[in-house]
Amino acid sequence: MAIYRNVMVAVDGSKEADGAFSRALKIAAADGAKLHIAHVVDTRSLTPMDQYAPYNISITDAESYGGKLLDEYVEKAKMQGYENVEAVLQSGSPKRDLPITLADKYNTDLIVCGATGLNAVERFLIGSVSEQIVRNAHCDVLVVRDKEISRES
Repeated sequence: MAIYRNVMVAVDGSKEADGAFSRALKIAAADGAKLHIAHVVDTRSLTPMDQYAPYNISITDAESYGGKLLDEYVEKAKMQGYENVEAVLQSGSPKRDLPITLADKYNTDLIVCGATGLNAVERFLIGSVSEQIVRNAHCDVLVVRDKEISRES
């Protein structure tokens, strides 16, 4: 069985991301690996300023949400006694940055992600983030499926 040194988990606030986080934490703890909890703000679908598009969320708001989300996951890891954890917040394209940019930057040897995330419309039209991670990552990938969600679909 592989021993991992740098595990990255992709989170977006979805139920399946919670499952991926739990699985990644168990693997990191078992292997003594560093756990990188990553959230990529998808800037393609956001506006730079609220005043010009009040119906859209701004990049600043999305980054703030991402920072709070990561803080919650880091706190969960520490509450479970795991200290070797780092939050990673980046703006860009989750489909490119998670499997390539961030994985390379943090010398990742395992990426853990949920099978689905928050954006069902984009998944239907152009494919899921998890699919792109599997296709493009240069390391092992574990796609975690929430059994309750799978039964509802």
